[in-house]
Amino acid sequence: MVKAYLLILTAYALAGITAIGAGMLLRAQSPLLVVGVADLVATGVIFLFSFIAQNSSIYDPYWSVAPVPIALYWLLQPGSNGLINPRHALIFALVCLWAIRLTANWASQWRGLGHEDWRYRDIKRQTGTFYWMVSLVGIHVMPTILVFGGCLALWPALSDKNSHLTWLDGVAALVTLTAIVIEATADLQMRRFRRDSASKHRPFPSGLWSVSRHPNYFGEVLFWWGLYLFVPLSYPSFRWVVIGPLLILGLFLGISIPLMERHLLAEHPDYGEYQRVVVSPFFPWIASKRNPSLINRGASSSVE
Repeated sequence: MVKAYLLILTAYALAGITAIGAGMLLRAQSPLLVVGVADLVATGVIFLFSFIAQNSSIYDPYWSVAPVPIALYWLLQPGSNGLINPRHALIFALVCLWAIRLTANWASQWRGLGHEDWRYRDIKRQTGTFYWMVSLVGIHVMPTILVFGGCLALWPALSDKNSHLTWLDGVAALVTLTAIVIEATADLQMRRFRRDSASKHRPFPSGLWSVSRHPNYFGEVLFWWGLYLFVPLSYPSFRWVVIGPLLILGLFLGISIPLMERHLLAEHPDYGEYQRVVVSPFFPWIASKRNPSLINRGASSSVE
């Protein structure tokens, strides 16, 4: 495992250095173009390491790692007054809290280079010799573009000198922090459920998993909407950056959740009973009637 983590650290360090180099070459261009190109260049470096290691899961932490340097770049813009700006400090702290939490969650569950996400293994079986082309586009570049879209809200919010906090900033901070707490709580509840020998006597994890089949996904999407809420009132001309959280919402509702649901039904037929008990696949919702005895641990403990 030590060698595996060293490989990951090396890959991401080289990706960061390469991104900085690309940014320096393009420093005369639009800050948006600089970040976009540097982000893709860094993704290309991670893809090379994925290919060399024959494991696309090397990309997995990129989702939570990339937004921090992107936010730092916006903070370093000539028109920004950095972290002395209360709004900047608040937004950057929320991004860092989310990134540290999510990356730590990945690190705690990663089992080394011998482990690869089941989705990637399925894609490999389906695409055969074309797998690495599909991996480049679908597993590496597409998520990078989606996260970049979500980070667009950071562009106006961090690259200015506006230090006036508005009522909507308070709402945005509350939504973003709530999203982080929801995601962290959902992950913690599932880990405890899987470790607890007494969980076999319970039909599904208590708490958030009893009101949503994918509360961690809900928390993740809510985080990006929280970042967007820092924009509409203070920067009306940038309301178009809503495209970022809309795309991420589409990813989870249109791809991630259906894939996970099909996978769990195929691996654990009793998962269908869990679907009937916890009726909402995404938004937390308390069903009017429940019969927990319908499902067993085999279905519920496999969620996520």
